[in-house]
Amino acid sequence: MPRATANLRAIRPASRAPRVGKKQVPRAAAEADDASVQTTTRRIAEAITAAIVERRLTPGTKLAEQKIADIFKVSRTIVRQALHQLSRDKLVTLEQARGARVAQPSVEEARQVFEVRHMLESAMIKRAASQLTPAQIADLRVHLRAEQAAVHRTDVPGRTQLLADFHVVLAHMLHNDALADILRELVSRSSLISLMYQSAHSAEHSFAEHVAIVDALEKRDARAAVKLMEDHLHNVERNLRLNPRVPDLESALRPKT
Repeated sequence: MPRATANLRAIRPASRAPRVGKKQVPRAAAEADDASVQTTTRRIAEAITAAIVERRLTPGTKLAEQKIADIFKVSRTIVRQALHQLSRDKLVTLEQARGARVAQPSVEEARQVFEVRHMLESAMIKRAASQLTPAQIADLRVHLRAEQAAVHRTDVPGRTQLLADFHVVLAHMLHNDALADILRELVSRSSLISLMYQSAHSAEHSFAEHVAIVDALEKRDARAAVKLMEDHLHNVERNLRLNPRVPDLESALRPKT
């Protein structure tokens, strides 16, 4: 049951008789329906997010409500709720005339996203160096093996997802769900940015940098871990064409020799 509706019913006078002939919905059933809608909405939002991260949906792609509703066999209302949620996360843009589309981050937004990631992940990795247990380090090694396998078999969607998940997994290991949620959003937005501006994605290099970070964490070398994470994010950002060279008209039109 929506909270606003519940609040309105709560303030009605107790002496007021129920409307005759109106079917009363049990509170438990209404709450179960509400939970089901929330679960479905979250499932649709997660599916669209995964498609963005794995580069199956490119920036600017139109997200037709009816088509998505048909795919998930739900109402357009539920799809609209999922799209509004993704809009709040800056992964989708909503325009009255054009509907919903996968967001197209600007150059300035790209810089801002990586600036925030630098600040958050430097602090996160410093804390991880002192708090991660040997069992958690072992779990990170398992994740790295999955990354390596995806890289070697040229599984582009799989490796993209795993390389992105590495950062979120670290946040979860610190038992900080709020940080993990923020990083998940930032990593998803980074994937969109990469689609638009990345010159050449070097999965092998990113994997090697992840290995070096885990090695430093295992040694509890906070200084080295922070430096490696900062270098890693800098390298990812450096590979983005955020300052493309715009040639003058003569050089653009001159025939190639």
